[in-house]
Amino acid sequence: MPTTESTAPSEPPARKGRDRMHFLYLAVIAAVVLGIALGFAAPDFATQLEPLGEGFVALIKMMIAPIIFCTIVLGIGSVAKAAKVGKVGMLALGYFIAMSTLALVIGLVVGNILHPGEGLHLNPEAAAEAQAEAKGGEGTVDFLLGIIPESLVSAFTEGSVLQTLLVALLAGFALQKLGPAGKPILRGIEHLQRLVFRILAMIMWAAPVGAFGAIAAVVGNTGWDALTSLAVIMFGFYATCLLFIFGVLGTVLWLGARVNIFRLLRYLGREFLLIVSTSSSESALPRLIAKMEHLGVSKPVVGITVPTGYSFNLDGTAIYLTMATLFIAAAQDQPLSIGEQISLLFFMIIASKGAAGVSGAGIATLAGGLQSHRPELVDGVGFILGIDRFMSEARALTNFAGNAVATVLIGTWTREFDTSKAKEVFAGRDPFDETTMLDDHSDQESAPPPEPAKV
Repeated sequence: MPTTESTAPSEPPARKGRDRMHFLYLAVIAAVVLGIALGFAAPDFATQLEPLGEGFVALIKMMIAPIIFCTIVLGIGSVAKAAKVGKVGMLALGYFIAMSTLALVIGLVVGNILHPGEGLHLNPEAAAEAQAEAKGGEGTVDFLLGIIPESLVSAFTEGSVLQTLLVALLAGFALQKLGPAGKPILRGIEHLQRLVFRILAMIMWAAPVGAFGAIAAVVGNTGWDALTSLAVIMFGFYATCLLFIFGVLGTVLWLGARVNIFRLLRYLGREFLLIVSTSSSESALPRLIAKMEHLGVSKPVVGITVPTGYSFNLDGTAIYLTMATLFIAAAQDQPLSIGEQISLLFFMIIASKGAAGVSGAGIATLAGGLQSHRPELVDGVGFILGIDRFMSEARALTNFAGNAVATVLIGTWTREFDTSKAKEVFAGRDPFDETTMLDDHSDQESAPPPEPAKV
């Protein structure tokens, strides 16, 4: 029932939001083009616009602590909820962890082969100074003690991401122990998360200005080298996502469920178009639930796997964070060792849970990970800002494809997938009836709407 409920009423707002995001997307593209043109036409003036990009990064950094706190606390609640449903929940979580790790590894391998950002030499002196300051007096004991904040509140005011993460983990587990008594608090944190993401959405409207200043300064400093490096990471990211979808997910889907990846993606064609138009996989969530049930996966499996996957099965985000981090580090002549790459990126994957469908969440997570491990590299987020919007579609499409594949696999492994019905659907003899889905919703309109809990 929640499936049909969330489908019909979500159409008008989704369309409205899609128009606004489309306008922002076009504004960022225009700003990038103007920044590139200015960087070539007046390089000396263009380099003076760097504070515009730095200002936008500062606004994003301002949001890191509340975003991480809300997403981690609510994420721990989701894990507990998913684990309680038994076999399906535990199987889904195990699969999500395995695939996210595999996506990380693939992103690392491709990133280390392509070396995106190498040779840009973006302000290496300042980065070196910041690194020297960051390393002053640092040892293992000091690092571990530094994770403990002076108070619960100081973790947010001092801008320490690791301290915020510690407080969020403690709060999340404490709310688990409270049981039903903790539900009002969790509900309050859900509302706080909506407020935080609303503020983030407002900040994202400054993205064209930040992108203009950052790109203009980079092109003014390095010329064609900047464009070449940006092209390398952008096309490398798209190629890696395609490799992951058709190579990894396609193979796993065939071996695990004997389903052809091309047939599944063709069945979800309209949802992919919706995601491309919104740059967010969240817009297609209600339709994915309905279509997976129509395909033959049982309602309990769909109800557990799809919503949980939207928070914990972020394959495209894993690949993006990997390659973006390597790009930023190499562009500032501060390449990461393999050990640093692994620890930093696992932190990012944890911190990104629950923010899959939020515009700007990828940039915020990227900045948070760098701030926690290599603070001297955080300003480099502005370098990638101009192409972040270009990569958001591939990120969302990969996340969505991963969750569709996961639902079919979990259904097959738990014997809750009707393969004969799926064959009829793929053959076109049992088409998805959207009119019926909407009629079903109208029958349920009298029920109390749980919409606010499903942003």
